[in-house]
Amino acid sequence: MAVSQKTIDEMIVNLPLPQNLVDALKNDLQKVKVTKKQLEDIIERSLESYEYARIEPCEAAGVVSAQSIGEPGTQMTMRTFHYAGVAEINVTLGLPRLIEIVDARKNPSTPMMTIYLTEEFAKDRDLARKLAWDIEATHVSHVGSLSTDLTEMVLIIELNEKAISQRGLTSEGVADKLEDELGVPVLANGNILSIRPENESYRELLQLSKNVENIIIKGVKAINRVVISKDDILDEYVLYTEGSALKQTLVFDGVDTTRTNTNNINEVFEVFGIEAARNSIIKEATDTLREQGLTVDVRHIMLVSDIMTVDGEVKAIGRHGISGEKASVLARAAFEVTVNHLLDAGLRGDVDELRGVTENVIVGQPIKLGTGHIKLMTTKKT
Repeated sequence: MAVSQKTIDEMIVNLPLPQNLVDALKNDLQKVKVTKKQLEDIIERSLESYEYARIEPCEAAGVVSAQSIGEPGTQMTMRTFHYAGVAEINVTLGLPRLIEIVDARKNPSTPMMTIYLTEEFAKDRDLARKLAWDIEATHVSHVGSLSTDLTEMVLIIELNEKAISQRGLTSEGVADKLEDELGVPVLANGNILSIRPENESYRELLQLSKNVENIIIKGVKAINRVVISKDDILDEYVLYTEGSALKQTLVFDGVDTTRTNTNNINEVFEVFGIEAARNSIIKEATDTLREQGLTVDVRHIMLVSDIMTVDGEVKAIGRHGISGEKASVLARAAFEVTVNHLLDAGLRGDVDELRGVTENVIVGQPIKLGTGHIKLMTTKKT
């Protein structure tokens, strides 16, 4: 027989758990009907799980987390490139990728996006391919061949009929785009485009040729290539990109904005905010370690991501981020550029209160962690 809500309230109200966990447990139990024996098992397992998750008072949580991520890091390979499920797309993995994540690099060495599609596009390869052409940056070299006629001092572009048709372009549209970007007349004769520089000189012609090659006729500038792959588990088509431009990509019809992601953490922060960036750091670090066959308790990675994002912006673990902003002069000096930190602190008249681990080790005092944090007090008998 299922127990009443009153019985549930009575049994969990005095549990030695934080209030938020008690509330969560109560909400979960309200959705299901359980017997008294089942309720007792749930409470017992909840308490066991909570006790297992707790750390001892004065535990060096930060030091343990650093060691727990750093030690497996010594076993990681240094290979930079690896085929990430899709043969055409390279992505940085291993130790170089982990360093990129904790350094909060503005531009990852191999930025890439995984673009999930809405139901209509995800099941139809033709629609997915059309969307891929719309997103991928199209240059003149993708749709035709470029040559220079030195006798006539003219640049000639011979467009490929099949290529422009695939990408939903026309020779007139390409001519108009080039004319707008270059600021010089572009003559279209069928699939042959002719461009003449303002001043007829060899140098002007070469410069014009370079400018034409750099013009993006269609698509997103940062996306160099898009590859379609069939996800057998989800039974849908997914787009993988070489290059990342999250904000520009999300506006395309057919892109599922709830699932599309990028390996560029700073882009996630700019588009979705600091909480999303925190989750992205956890996901990227966990995936990088898992790919190498290493298992690290997610709570260590969560602590690192919390420290990196606690101020509302993504900061690196290093001289230009967390370590460089420590309150202790000696802790900053022990990390990097020792002399500069000591000279600057001397000029400013900074005071080091010796509260952290590093500074107390330097001066030879017990650190305020574990047994070093306990002070024994005695009362004098009268």
